[in-house]
Amino acid sequence: QVQLVESGGGLAQAGGSLRLSCAASGMILSINDMGWYRQASGKERELLATITNSGSTNYADSVKGRFTISRDNAKNTVYLQMNSLKPEDTAVYYCNANLRRYSGAITYSAKDYWGQGTQVTVSS
Repeated sequence: QVQLVESGGGLAQAGGSLRLSCAASGMILSINDMGWYRQASGKERELLATITNSGSTNYADSVKGRFTISRDNAKNTVYLQMNSLKPEDTAVYYCNANLRRYSGAITYSAKDYWGQGTQVTVSS
């Protein structure tokens, strides 16, 4: 069993900052890319940022220069530092990890796992 648990969402004022965390736990053999997505009410889920297990990052234009993704491989945790928040950043934020799990002596192919989502609300 593998779980991704997010924390750090909440309410912020425009121009403020929040830091999201997402910890993967369970029978994890290895983690490849990790990322953050968001879904605003009535909109499709949007990819925000990804990070490889060697630390290479990519960002959506909508958050480039304001958000920073990082990870701690020893803790199987990915972070999203969000600065200069705008009301349009209001959404449910989800973390994603492409990972391989194991069960006893059996190992499984890599697949995507998702966190439960955390609400971020930015007031003007």
